[in-house]
Amino acid sequence: MKEIYTTKMVNTGGRNGESVADDRSFQVKIAPPGSNVADATNPEQLFAAGYSACFNSALDLVKRQKGIKGKSTISVTVRLFEKAAADFILAVEIVGHIDDVSREEALELLHMTHQVCPYSKATAGNIDVEIKAV
Repeated sequence: MKEIYTTKMVNTGGRNGESVADDRSFQVKIAPPGSNVADATNPEQLFAAGYSACFNSALDLVKRQKGIKGKSTISVTVRLFEKAAADFILAVEIVGHIDDVSREEALELLHMTHQVCPYSKATAGNIDVEIKAV
């Protein structure tokens, strides 16, 4: 296996703090979900941003392999649930659209992408992921 990239983020303060890239290229204030703190985000938003970008890039690979040139848009919704006191879980909904492709074919490509995407592989069997095409 060939390593192609490594990154590191350091957090202080948890959901009431900040996260900073080790190389200082990215810094963000962190706030609890729903707190509406100015200029801050939360781990769920960051996860959704990363998953959607990763999934769309993996979809580009799948489309290239199939000779499909239509532009794709991926929306990832991350939900945080509390099953019981101090027992939290995530669920993800991935909604994709590919220009010039039927919804059925898009759904097939999205499911293929789910087998390729590193985020999908990392979460397989750990969180519920629902995939839809529009």
